[in-house]
Amino acid sequence: MYFAHSSSYIDEGCEIGEGTKIWHFSHLMPGCILGKNCNIGQNVVIMPDVVLGNNVKVQNNVSLYTGVVCEDDVFLGPSCVFTNVINPRSAISRKDEFQKTIVRKGASIGANATIICGVEIGRYAMIGAGAVVTKNVSAFSLVVGNPGRHAGWVSKCGHKLDFNKGNVAVCIETGEKYYLSDNAVSTDK
Repeated sequence: MYFAHSSSYIDEGCEIGEGTKIWHFSHLMPGCILGKNCNIGQNVVIMPDVVLGNNVKVQNNVSLYTGVVCEDDVFLGPSCVFTNVINPRSAISRKDEFQKTIVRKGASIGANATIICGVEIGRYAMIGAGAVVTKNVSAFSLVVGNPGRHAGWVSKCGHKLDFNKGNVAVCIETGEKYYLSDNAVSTDK
């Protein structure tokens, strides 16, 4: 069972997981799939064939276009933007050119960030507020600015990791160790 505010529109053919909440003025279109315990904020549009994993948080005023896939535990900040076509034109239909955008497990996208279609955002990456992401983002990477640029590494909890003393860093919240090798971070040695 899920909760949907009376002002929301849920088209026939949506798949919605148990414990999911859908708030005011949101619209879910046919064929979208939402996992368990998601939270869909006010004024959100989820287009056909969008897939959200479990525990995905979508803040107010986000439009998720066909081609967007978010794995479990993804956070989408207020008014962040996804595109689905590289060169849109009003007079030219490009529905057969929609590109897939993948947001991997645990990644966070800040308020008003723009994600250009066709990219993959790695596990637990953090996209800063207002950033414009035009290329793939590595797991645990912190990306800021326009165009988005790598500005450091973050833990699963979202704390900046300090690799200044070598290739091992520790999350200040959990004590979990992270390893830097070949410009990539992982929790495996």
